[in-house]
Amino acid sequence: MAETATPAETAHVDRVRGARRSPAEHLADAFTSGSVPGTVTLKEIPYQAMVGIRVERTSDAGTRVASITGGLPAACGEVTGAGSVNTLWLGPTEFLVVAPEESHDSLGGSLVSDLTTALGSDEGQVVDLSANRTTFELSGSHARAVLEKTCSLDLHPRVFKAGTAVSTELAHIPVMLWKTSDETYRIFPRASFADFLGRWLLDAMREYASPEVP
Repeated sequence: MAETATPAETAHVDRVRGARRSPAEHLADAFTSGSVPGTVTLKEIPYQAMVGIRVERTSDAGTRVASITGGLPAACGEVTGAGSVNTLWLGPTEFLVVAPEESHDSLGGSLVSDLTTALGSDEGQVVDLSANRTTFELSGSHARAVLEKTCSLDLHPRVFKAGTAVSTELAHIPVMLWKTSDETYRIFPRASFADFLGRWLLDAMREYASPEVP
């Protein structure tokens, strides 16, 4: 929200934040107690702003949209953007913009309206998907081993490099999987699958809480 926000605007933001419940909020304590610091850690990053875009990236509208997002990916797996606003490739003309919650229009930001304005009346689509998914972050030296228990993709770093995001399945749940650093993955399940996938990941992490048997 702008520094010049009025008391009424501030009160509105507080009401919005107070009314929200994330789909994995009830698992927060379990995520903390089930994490093994330095080995594998799971947490939810709730309420990120997410916007689905359909646009031909080489068109004039695509250029305008790219000026808001910091670029549009050109190939499967590619992620564009700088800083906190990033765009994941979903298809040749389909993308998912992920940004901090405060960039959402309901909290004083302008991400959705800026993208809608950029698209204008040209062919395409801008859809607010912020409530459609949540974000899990799995990190640590054994994060890849946890994912490999269920993911059919080759997650070896020679193939799945940091900065890459793909559509896949975890525990038969469709997700976007984004490797944000060498040992950190962000997982985007739909809200209705958050409870199941959160509990599945906790179960898959459990073996790393015990000393390794020589």
